[in-house]
Amino acid sequence: MALISKGFVGRRRGDDGRTPPGQYLTKDFPVLAIGPAPVVATDTWSFSITTERGDTCSWTWDELAALPHETPTVDIHCVTKWSKLDTTWKGVSLDVLLDGLDTDAGYVVVHGFDGYTTNLPLEDLRDGKAWLVTEFDGAPLAREHGGPARLLVPHLYFWKSAKWISRIELTLQNEQGFWERGGYHDYGDPWREQRYQGD
Repeated sequence: MALISKGFVGRRRGDDGRTPPGQYLTKDFPVLAIGPAPVVATDTWSFSITTERGDTCSWTWDELAALPHETPTVDIHCVTKWSKLDTTWKGVSLDVLLDGLDTDAGYVVVHGFDGYTTNLPLEDLRDGKAWLVTEFDGAPLAREHGGPARLLVPHLYFWKSAKWISRIELTLQNEQGFWERGGYHDYGDPWREQRYQGD
C-alpha cells in the first residue's frame, strides 16, 4: 500500500490568498543564476525587439530612460518555492516598447547578455503584464538581480523574468528557452504549480 497518495499535496506554507500553493514567503531576495553575472555597462547597453519578418526596433540606455516609466508593486514567485510580496520596481511597460510593431507572432524568445533564453506567449507581455525594469526598491537594479535591466513578468514563475535582458525575438512558433529545454514547464503559472513539463 502506498504511504502517500498522488493526490496528497501537503499543507500550504502561506495561506494569505497571495501565496501560490507550495510556496513559502521570504523577506530576502535570493540570487539564482546559471553562471556568473555579466558586466553590462549602460554606456554600451542596448535593447532590441525583432519581429518574425526581421524588422528591428532598438533603444540605447538614454533612449530607454526617455520613455514613460511606471513603478509597479507586485508579488514575485520563484520555481524554487520562495515568494516575495509587495516588491516595487521602476521600468518601461512592454506595451510601450511593442507599440506600433507589425507582427503576426504569437510567441517570444527573450535573450540575456549572458546567453540565457526563455520563451513566453506574446500576450503575456501585453496589457500591463510585463515591464523592462531598471530599478528595484528605489535604487538602480543590482547586477546580481539582473541590472542594469531585466524583464519583469510577475504573474509567471520568476525564471521567465530574464535577467540582463538584451533582446526579444518575436516568433510564430513556440521555441523553448534554456530551462524549458531542461524540463521546466513552457508556461510556468505559479498558481497552477507549472514547474516542470507535464505539471
